[in-house]
Amino acid sequence: MPSLKNLKSELKKLADKKQAAILTGFFKTGKGQYGEGDIFLGIKVPAQRKVARQYENLSLADAQKLLHSKIHEQRLIALLILLSRYKKADDRGKKKIVDFYLKNTKNINNWDLVDLSCHYILGDYLLDKPRRILYKLARSKNLWEKRIAIISTFAFLRNKQFNDTLKISEILLNDRHDLIHKASGWMLREAGKRDQAVLEKFLDKHYKIMPRVMLRYAIEKLSEGKRKFYLDK
Repeated sequence: MPSLKNLKSELKKLADKKQAAILTGFFKTGKGQYGEGDIFLGIKVPAQRKVARQYENLSLADAQKLLHSKIHEQRLIALLILLSRYKKADDRGKKKIVDFYLKNTKNINNWDLVDLSCHYILGDYLLDKPRRILYKLARSKNLWEKRIAIISTFAFLRNKQFNDTLKISEILLNDRHDLIHKASGWMLREAGKRDQAVLEKFLDKHYKIMPRVMLRYAIEKLSEGKRKFYLDK
């Protein structure tokens, strides 16, 4: 069985103080910012993926310990391990990983942690199942649970299922955080790339009240004329 102690030791060897300083600023770890208190070792994602592959069979109990870590890379590697195991699991194994994921949403607490995991795990699992949990997350007071809700719908968009992206985007229209505006706008843009009429119908209904960042993200792939129309409100 892979050792958690050895995994942490490998990460220490890969640590880069200069890169850590860059990431600390990039992920807004200052007081009052969304990533307050997050600690970085300074390891780039490809190197983390390599470590995750080596420790793919780490126990869920040890993955839980990594997810409770204040060190960002440890939490991301835990999620990468979960993702790898989810892809190979049978239905029962997938459910176990999804349940584990949902119990740890408050530890999936930066935008990259959300974006690199939720639609591959939770979104994929819900493709042929009821999606009530996403609406519960969308109405959460927790920033990251709301982002999980909307980004998870990426899995549906890849299968040309648009309804939940649109409904959850409506729920999040009045959210105050730009990370939610960006996430919703991104998913709306992805919907539009697959069916522009779906996006335009949503925009025609909501563009006058959409947060500006959400709107700009959503219309990014439209023609210049259409972008101008929606922005000149």
